Amino acid sequence: MTKDWEDRVAAAWATFDDYPEERAAEFRAVIDALVAELPDDSPLGPFEQACAWDSTGRSDKAVPLYREALERGLDGYRGRRAKIQLSSSLRNLGQPEEGVKLLTPELDAPSDELDDAVRATLALCLSSLGRDREGLSLVLGALAPHLPRYQRSMANYARALVNPEE
Repeated sequence: MTKDWEDRVAAAWATFDDYPEERAAEFRAVIDALVAELPDDSPLGPFEQACAWDSTGRSDKAVPLYREALERGLDGYRGRRAKIQLSSSLRNLGQPEEGVKLLTPELDAPSDELDDAVRATLALCLSSLGRDREGLSLVLGALAPHLPRYQRSMANYARALVNPEE
């Protein structure tokens, strides 16, 4: 899509907090109008619509749209965002095991600024499945590099939560 379209989408999202819950449909209409400018087979359309539904508290409406965006070939940064957000929505709908299946391969994906979001969302999915030690290990492992001290200790503790013999 064009830079102009991207800028207008970013501007729309920058106003999201201006729409209280009772005006959620208005915000979604802004996104729908932008999506209407896209080719019918664009993966960006369902992705942006999914984000709008998700951000206005409707994970149930977002899930099929995230899936559609990914099926249409959404990849790269937005594809990774879609997987994170889909996993979170699935967890919210009581399907955390699907979120784990979707995000686990992302642990081995090329590193980017979404790495910690992958780990945090995966940790929540794991916790919803009663796998709290694994989730805590992921969160501590993600946190460790950001600490001013104790990085090595926290990374070791994170590993020990899931591999105590190491």
